[in-house]
Amino acid sequence: MTSRVYLDHAATTPLDPRVEQAMRPYLRERFGNAGSIHSFGREARAAVDFARDKVAEVLGCAGAEVVFTGGGTEADNLALLGVAHANRARGSHVIISAFEHHAVMEAALLLEGLGFEVSRLPVTADGMVEPQALAAAMRDDTILVSVMLVNNEVGTIQPVPELAGIARERGAYFHTDAVQAAGAAAVNVRALGVDLLSLSGHKFYGPKGVGALYVRAGTRIAPIMRGGDQERELRPGTENVPGIVGFAAALELAEHLRESETARLTALRDRLVSGVLGAIPGARLNGGRTLRVAANANFAFEGVSGETLVVKLDLLGIAASSGSACAAASIESSHVLRAMGLSKPLAQSALRLTLGRDTTEGDVDRLLELLPEVIADLR
Repeated sequence: MTSRVYLDHAATTPLDPRVEQAMRPYLRERFGNAGSIHSFGREARAAVDFARDKVAEVLGCAGAEVVFTGGGTEADNLALLGVAHANRARGSHVIISAFEHHAVMEAALLLEGLGFEVSRLPVTADGMVEPQALAAAMRDDTILVSVMLVNNEVGTIQPVPELAGIARERGAYFHTDAVQAAGAAAVNVRALGVDLLSLSGHKFYGPKGVGALYVRAGTRIAPIMRGGDQERELRPGTENVPGIVGFAAALELAEHLRESETARLTALRDRLVSGVLGAIPGARLNGGRTLRVAANANFAFEGVSGETLVVKLDLLGIAASSGSACAAASIESSHVLRAMGLSKPLAQSALRLTLGRDTTEGDVDRLLELLPEVIADLR
């Protein structure tokens, strides 16, 4: 049987063996609750503190500015809801882009239901948020702007430093969802100029169910859950010690490998893009060819159902997706591609191929061998 090819790393990544090794002691013998004052608890607390410092080193911030969460969605929700509620006396206007992840989109909808006003910035056909669009949308009562660093479907890298500067000049906080960025783009919060930044461990070869939110010192933010006083009283609940240890190890490793992996994956992605566009009539690349992360290639194929295409490829041993894993059960066309101006039929024809550390030239060539025939059959 032909070995399977995994080209859906934007949905999730496998746990790196080095990360698993770092986590293993905290799954069994070092099992203490980090809130306990006896030796078992102190051992767990030391592991959490060490992990926090490692994350802070990658982000370029203080350890006290790192809040561990249950994943990227929770981090996004804490950023939007927490900042909005804590700053309502200052204003009730929030700005997001039109192609944010559902974790931000749905949090914004909740804010609207609570009486906040949300503006959604348009994006270009190449999948970019333009700084002038943000400048035009800013108001005196704007309290928060949220624009993702890397789009999860088309991989475009947004001009976050410039966008954050515009928000800062007007006295608004700036949050970026950087879940797709770690290991693929720089996530130094000082260089980015952001007040809040979200991450999720399983996107960079760490464990599922653990994430982090950077909260710049002095940022007014309220908890969105009630319970204990863990994580600076912003995220109650017993710390997931093995998950936090794994998260930190994975982030440190991702940053260490970022430069070399970017060069390798860029060559593979360019090979993939050239092969698809050259072999399949009517194929188009979604998003600009330059300002995008190395691992992402998102295509549209006129006259084809993306969902059916994903199923056909899976039967041939190739795992891909038609968009965000968080919207996989939806029959609606991608809001990301619609925001970029694609028609509904074309948006529904999308195929997202995302490469990873285990992707080889042979994997790319296997896809290029099979995809033209599959497309032809579906048409």
